[in-house]
Amino acid sequence: MSITRRGLLSGAALAAGSALLYGCSSGSDKNSSGSDNSGSGNSGDTDASTTSAKKGDATKPVARPTSFQESPALKGKGLPPVDQRLPKNPYVIPHRWTGAGKYGGKLQMVVFGTTGAANASSVAEFFYGSSLLRFLNDGLDIGPGLVDQWSANDDTTQWTLHFREGMKWSDGHPFTVDDVLFWWEDMVLPGHDALVPPASNVSGSGKLVTMHKTDDNTLTLTWDTPAPLFPDELATWVNGPGGNGPIWVLPKHYLKQFHPKYNKKVGKDWDVTGGLWEQKADFKRNPDLPTMNGYKCKTFDNNNGITLERNPYYYVINTNGDQLPYIDQMQFTMQQKAETILLQIQQGTVDYCHGRFNNITLGDVSTLSSKKDSGNYDILLWNTGSGTGDMFFFNYDYIAKDEKYGKLIRDPRLVRAISYGWDRKTTQKTLYFGTGELTTGTLGTATAEFHADPDGPQSYKQWRDAYNSYDPAKAKSLLAELGLKDVNGDGYVEFPDGSKLTIDVPYSADIGKDGAAKDDQLVSDMKKIGLRMLRVPIAPSAFADEWTSGSLMSHTNWEASNAGTILGAPAWLLPVSNSYWAPLEASWFTYTGTGKNETELDVAPIKRHPPRMKPDAGGPIEKLTSLYNQAISESDEMKRNQLVWQMIKIHVEEGPFFLGSTANYQGVTTKNRDLQNVPTAGNLALGGDINDWEAPSPAMYDPECWYWTNPEQHS
Repeated sequence: MSITRRGLLSGAALAAGSALLYGCSSGSDKNSSGSDNSGSGNSGDTDASTTSAKKGDATKPVARPTSFQESPALKGKGLPPVDQRLPKNPYVIPHRWTGAGKYGGKLQMVVFGTTGAANASSVAEFFYGSSLLRFLNDGLDIGPGLVDQWSANDDTTQWTLHFREGMKWSDGHPFTVDDVLFWWEDMVLPGHDALVPPASNVSGSGKLVTMHKTDDNTLTLTWDTPAPLFPDELATWVNGPGGNGPIWVLPKHYLKQFHPKYNKKVGKDWDVTGGLWEQKADFKRNPDLPTMNGYKCKTFDNNNGITLERNPYYYVINTNGDQLPYIDQMQFTMQQKAETILLQIQQGTVDYCHGRFNNITLGDVSTLSSKKDSGNYDILLWNTGSGTGDMFFFNYDYIAKDEKYGKLIRDPRLVRAISYGWDRKTTQKTLYFGTGELTTGTLGTATAEFHADPDGPQSYKQWRDAYNSYDPAKAKSLLAELGLKDVNGDGYVEFPDGSKLTIDVPYSADIGKDGAAKDDQLVSDMKKIGLRMLRVPIAPSAFADEWTSGSLMSHTNWEASNAGTILGAPAWLLPVSNSYWAPLEASWFTYTGTGKNETELDVAPIKRHPPRMKPDAGGPIEKLTSLYNQAISESDEMKRNQLVWQMIKIHVEEGPFFLGSTANYQGVTTKNRDLQNVPTAGNLALGGDINDWEAPSPAMYDPECWYWTNPEQHS
């Protein structure tokens, strides 16, 4: 079963301002197959330059091959035959641009970061194998994953998930529904309180879903209100241990030895965010941890990187019956300097570089172009799907730390003044080379509700254009309305009482090039309207904790992008995750239904465990939350969209709550010319959606199907 996203979604790329950028994107790749190390080769060659994905492709059934092939490297390993390692109904990749490949070789990649391989979250973005459902076609469609069939009752208060029969973890142990219930019952439900429930599992009335095991492969979930968007939410993020979203599946047979319920030697004060559990339950760094991904950990070195090797029980195959993955190993090497990564690409030692993970930007295209022939690589330009470009937003809950600054931050005139004082055209020109479109800052441009008739396009334009004009005079007027004026003649406004006013712009010390350049311009632009901004470096290892505790004044160096419906990943629309613009109220939301919010009521919000606060009665977050709870329970799509448009109206009339500059600019990826089955922008339904975390990229494009035309030269 597959679901096609409804609503008219446009796949047209926005106009680019530089002929150089478009000239660098290669569309000449051909997927080839041969006799050495190859599978059956039944699919033949595929011209990637003319084979493009379309909305609805994922809904077309893919024929199950009648025979299966495996990597020659697995022979002699004492494994069962390949047809016994695969489930009864393997997942057949549905991409239109892929062809039969060859087995073998190693893929060399780099990961930019300063806090070690353990924190390299971008590695998870390559692997969709542990997810129950998957986004396809740049998020236009939802396809199967671990679950091959799913259905709902008439009012969508109950969903039934059928997991593929006969799936196995990478160690050969059978996968069952118990591996889901281990996560839910022993780690989420009140008792151990190790994890907060994902938004998908909280009903519109704030109650948790109930799960019932029918048999080893069938799970029924029941809510007290309708849950029409459950498939969207299941496809969102990367699931599994070591992913970046709700976990959903854990190898109970292995991990129960580290859980206090099953091993009395484990203290009841165990911590899933640190210590032994964190190390053992991360597929990227524990070679012993069974996984459902196409690759499992072979070696881990926090300073140097991660080597992953083929999972011989991976449940995914190519259309010709080849069990994936094709490539034997993936190597992710840590690198702390973007300049070094740029040099390595030019030297041809980096086989694939997903630009946003490695601080490679449009500003590097000219340099990369000069060496692409000698380095044997192509430069691919894909749409990012971003709704903001590099962004800026206040901590809406800073009032819990500092009432004086907090009240000012909650007055929308302050952020509007900043917005009118930001010269976005300069940002678009200098950072994004004229690509994309100017924006106040919205959700991703491909968001379904923006394109749904009749009011979606207009709703998007109103949000996009609300405060995106460059008008320093208006900015100064808004500051004056707030009673902020330059008392001492230093060129900067002070508080009405004459005390110094400084907007802190804290940033992680490993901020990317675009983020640093944008911040420098923002500080300069604000000086012109009399508002003092000060960039404050924070240790990368400490930034996330300081933000979620409500201690930081503002946030930078992120962007908002999402695929499909806003409600499937609503964290930018309203506070449901404490990583975004209202961290303390988001924590309150995530503990709804658990009983946690009834504790520590006599403790200051910022000192609670974890820090959290209830939304103000009648305030914008309470309004947004009320509309959200109605929307996620509304089965009628038109009524649901209308509720979302009302939520957007609150962002326009009582916000903005985050600021961007440039939507859907072009992103940079490089790949070795010998690497095949990697799509180009022309293959993709929306020209790419590569900056999405919610619809994980490149996981959507199944890197397990990538292969070398000459694997012996890449071993």
